[in-house]
Amino acid sequence: MNNHTQLQVILSNSIIATVLPAIAQLDLPNWWLAGGAVRNTVWRSLFGKECDLFIKDFDIAFFDDQGNREQELFAKSTLKTQFPEHEFDVKNQASFGHWRAGSMTFDSTENGIENWLHTATAVGVRIDKQGEWQFFTPYGLDDLFNGIVQPTPTHINNPDAEKKASGFLQKCPCLRLIKDESLT
Repeated sequence: MNNHTQLQVILSNSIIATVLPAIAQLDLPNWWLAGGAVRNTVWRSLFGKECDLFIKDFDIAFFDDQGNREQELFAKSTLKTQFPEHEFDVKNQASFGHWRAGSMTFDSTENGIENWLHTATAVGVRIDKQGEWQFFTPYGLDDLFNGIVQPTPTHINNPDAEKKASGFLQKCPCLRLIKDESLT
């Protein structure tokens, strides 16, 4: 079984399989579900009770040069109405750097995701209108499936990445932290 198939199998047996069609219905341009929902679902599946990481929220990234905050808020509100027990973080990567202090600007959804803090977090998944699964994995899936916490090239020596990594290790001690200087 290849990594994408393994990822799909794990996510298909989780709340993510229920949430993805609802996100697709929003018709956000070039959207991906990425981040902690994907990462934590995989780690819980692989490491079981040893891993105390759960879905905090669903990170949905999209890209619309003409978009505005209202688009994000509408999507978040729509999803929250459908899934009141869950939180949603919907961000237009085209404007993300303009309103969040210290953030860089991106030229695509994928550019935004590949600049997230950790390689195992920079994993995107979505379904198309026919229900086919698609994946965006700029750093591959080895770190995710091997429980490796490693900063993306942009975040090597970033205190925020190191702090977040420490939190992962406290909740999921079977993970391994790698500070790989060779990514730069």
